[in-house]
Amino acid sequence: MNKTNAPWTIGSILTWTGQYFAEKGVENPRLDAEVLLSHILERERIQLYVNFDQPLQPHELTAYREAVKKRVARMPVAYITGCREFMGLEFCVTPAVLIPRPDTEILVEAVLKKLHGFDQPALLDLGTGSGAIIVSLLANLPTAAGAAVDISDNALDIARQNAEKNQVSSRLKLYQGDLYQPVKGQTFDAIISNPPYIPDSDIQELTQEVRQEPHLALAGGPDGLDFYRRIVRDAAQYLNAGGLLAVEVGIHQAQAVAALAQPMEQLVFIEIIKDYSGIERVVVFQRS
Repeated sequence: MNKTNAPWTIGSILTWTGQYFAEKGVENPRLDAEVLLSHILERERIQLYVNFDQPLQPHELTAYREAVKKRVARMPVAYITGCREFMGLEFCVTPAVLIPRPDTEILVEAVLKKLHGFDQPALLDLGTGSGAIIVSLLANLPTAAGAAVDISDNALDIARQNAEKNQVSSRLKLYQGDLYQPVKGQTFDAIISNPPYIPDSDIQELTQEVRQEPHLALAGGPDGLDFYRRIVRDAAQYLNAGGLLAVEVGIHQAQAVAALAQPMEQLVFIEIIKDYSGIERVVVFQRS
């Protein structure tokens, strides 16, 4: 960093870091520099711009240097800061959970629309991870109650923190286990899932950042559809009449996932919803 005796200011260190990140191939160099510095200084990004000339304190510089090193080593920004915004809410994230993504907001928004008019909907989130989906749904549906399942105890700890952070923990039960296994005998008005859907052979082709996320939350079997087969196969016995199953899917997977309901007697495919890029992102089924 700075080899002159001039003190580092917010403006000068952002300029230097943006250039350094660009040289190292970081995808969003300036944005990442700003997000990390905002986190270290505990202020909004907009405040950086009105305080460009403010010198950084030694402890702030030290913390920022450590964050920069981690980012150059391809640690995702959300793991460095420990938080991520989703559906207008803030979520704690660690390397134990998948980082919530804007694409998944399409799933949450679709379910909110479908549940309009339900009085006290019961919701089930399979593979909850950080809890972003179920917590966002409960935050937007004040009369709803939810259950969330994950095979990872560490993930459930994060989901529990996020439920408390966003004040929905009194309406959420967390279960450790494999898909439906921990909630046998229960039924719901909506089942929601963003399951692992990356084909196993594609994992090594993912960016360095994504490969630092939990393998369990990414790998979906040889064709990426292993979890969808299980979720769709058993959904009807866990849904109330008229209840919904909504799943997020990867690129080019929607039609194959929709077709999984064809042999089902009580589960009917009803809709595919595209994301803002026009990619088929959410598949919705209904129990007859």
